[in-house]
Amino acid sequence: MLSHAETFRVLERACARAGVPVRYSEGFNPHPKLSLPLPRPVGVESEDDLLVARLYEDPTALAGADRTECEGAMMRALAEELPEGMDVLSVTLGASNASFVARSAEYVVPLRVEAGLGLVDRLQGQIDRVMASERCVVERTASEDKPAREIDVRPFLSSIRLEGGRLIVGHSTGDAGSIRVDEILRLFSLRTEDLAGPVRRVNVVWETTKLGKTTQTPRMGSGAEDIEDGSRNAD
Repeated sequence: MLSHAETFRVLERACARAGVPVRYSEGFNPHPKLSLPLPRPVGVESEDDLLVARLYEDPTALAGADRTECEGAMMRALAEELPEGMDVLSVTLGASNASFVARSAEYVVPLRVEAGLGLVDRLQGQIDRVMASERCVVERTASEDKPAREIDVRPFLSSIRLEGGRLIVGHSTGDAGSIRVDEILRLFSLRTEDLAGPVRRVNVVWETTKLGKTTQTPRMGSGAEDIEDGSRNAD
């Protein structure tokens, strides 16, 4: 239930308490060079978040330091400082000029199939129609003071299937944008009472690129024009 900004603050404080040598920007009000390249919508669980931390020193530079041991020690230190429900799955020391862009992911929507007679049959019919269509237009509202605009989300949908009482929606993401969780629910006329639990984001596919030379300081995790879209890249 943490927002993108709140998640960032939790991770920033965990890095500080764990002694991770995070690099800071220069100036009167320095900021840690941390980023969350794929913002997570509020109310959505995630199994595949990525935190990118720019370090001011290489932990393996010390004489006799082993890379695997350094990664393991950093992972254990971070795990001890994170609240319940946030787990560190792995730590990797990568190249200093590496940048990460999410290209695709899946949303898993758990369904209360026992409460909705005919829900699975109805959804299967809707899935067939959506995947067979060339366009799938939804209304998207950026904020209360801006009018809704029509978005064709069909190009973002790569796969939709029903599996074990779950609706699994594979979608692309990147500079062109993506589909939102609330748009998926509206697309299939799913109400809160139709869900057996929180929507979960899984199987994020990352593309690793090299950063060019820049004097710009990475911002607080994403320059996304829309947090739920994650449509613009972060350092």
